[in-house]
Amino acid sequence: MFANLLSFWRGKDFLAQVLGEFKDMLDETENMFKSVCKTLLDNVEDADLEKKVYTIDKKVNNLQKDIRKRIVAHLSLQPSVDVSACLLLMSVVKDAERLGDYAKNLYEVTKLLDKPLDRTLFSRFFDELDAEIIKLFDHTKEAFIESDNTKAESSWDYETRIAKRCDAVIGELAKSRDITLNEGICLTLIARHFKRIAAHLVNIATSVILPLDELDYYDERMIRE
Repeated sequence: MFANLLSFWRGKDFLAQVLGEFKDMLDETENMFKSVCKTLLDNVEDADLEKKVYTIDKKVNNLQKDIRKRIVAHLSLQPSVDVSACLLLMSVVKDAERLGDYAKNLYEVTKLLDKPLDRTLFSRFFDELDAEIIKLFDHTKEAFIESDNTKAESSWDYETRIAKRCDAVIGELAKSRDITLNEGICLTLIARHFKRIAAHLVNIATSVILPLDELDYYDERMIRE
């Protein structure tokens, strides 16, 4: 359905504007995620990080509002046209907005740490999961903007790996006796935020291959099939 609509809309102002702003949302949240990880995991000093995080978060929120406004205006002019695609777009822009929220939550973890987090300690539990999420950002953009079914389907493999690792991390942290309480709490929060970021990215990627009523439930569809 979405691939057909993309083909129909190619070159039209409405689609170009909405997809352009939606890609901006994904680019900005990826930028936020990378910046936060540099400080959180690699101890890269960035005096302007807080300002950067909240500026991007505000920009992403405004982009979401603008896309919604465009969709409502489009439907008010053509109420019987493109309804399914507009509902789909309404859904995925919310996922993109949540990416910004969870990246901001990761920044807040930097404020909770008693001391800078050691990358060796992080890698002991997470391996290179932050790099996997960055790859998933790019994978998701390609799947959605180009309506690439293959990339949409394979995004599930990313989420499965990331979600399983994050769940395992929490189990390992609960049994660890050689880390501080503060480290354990902060690493647990990182695991939860990583898992949710991956889930929202996959919601966006798989929206190009799911019926409208099954958006956000690709995992359940995979189990049934």
